Amino acid sequence: MSKARKAFVRALMGIALLTAVVYLANPVQLWGRLQQASPWWLLSGFGVSIASNAVSAWRWRAMAGWLGAEMSVASSMRWYFQAIGLNVLLPGAVVGGDVYRAIALHKTGQAKAASTLSVILDRVSGLWMLCAIGGLGAVACAPTLSPWLRMDTTIFVTLLLALTMIWLLLPWAVLQGLRRHWFKLPGGWLEPVRMAASSPDFLSQLWLQAASSALVQLLSAGALACGAISLGLHLPLAVWAFAIAPVFLMAALPVSVGGWGTREAAAVAALAPFGVPAVLAVGVGLLYGVFALGQGALGALALGLPGRSQD
Repeated sequence: MSKARKAFVRALMGIALLTAVVYLANPVQLWGRLQQASPWWLLSGFGVSIASNAVSAWRWRAMAGWLGAEMSVASSMRWYFQAIGLNVLLPGAVVGGDVYRAIALHKTGQAKAASTLSVILDRVSGLWMLCAIGGLGAVACAPTLSPWLRMDTTIFVTLLLALTMIWLLLPWAVLQGLRRHWFKLPGGWLEPVRMAASSPDFLSQLWLQAASSALVQLLSAGALACGAISLGLHLPLAVWAFAIAPVFLMAALPVSVGGWGTREAAAVAALAPFGVPAVLAVGVGLLYGVFALGQGALGALALGLPGRSQD
């Protein structure tokens, strides 16, 4: 199957899933809820979402510098928001935008390996902290989630805390292994990773990635919460800290266009234990997708179209 046909199939799958989720949630009620959404909370959610991606762009620049690929703050912001525009328009979730970022950085004269790895590891950094915060959010929501899963609350909390702590320490353990030559990375194209692990400031760089990734995810949770509040849904922040993991992970799967359909389905599943009706959960997912669409438009219009030559 050709790439174009695969992309078309993914787009159809996403549209079909989104249509099914909206239908099950009652499209008439959903449209009524969206029409009554508070514009001020929508504006707040959009602003928080922009802040989240601005921090993401800054984190990517820090990762690239750690790997030996330099770029200006302006370029990192421009390319990152352009990539968001591609992500919401192209089949394959975040893949298209990530490829664009790597190519844009490489075209400035930076090494191809470092440029590519900066994008891959930036994405890994975000997913690493997303899962960690999701785990901690699940711990905070244990009184609700453990009965839903038919697990003892104490066992549920103990297992999640242990797994989350191991997960948080994993990057440090890997870097230490590289520094002490406990193992070697296969392939010469991974040399920038070995060099980054051997740098004297590797610990401060790791803390920088952890802190910035945590801020990105907390801001993203805040944007999701603002969208919910605009629809009249008020939940504790711990619920959103848990929900962002399944919602954003599903949205990142390369089976739809811009995460449409998978994001809304995950929102329904993640919020169901807290008694949230499907119509509201779908509305929250849709509004977060609209925030991404708005940022994609800003990236294209205010920061230059993807085809424009970069400085």
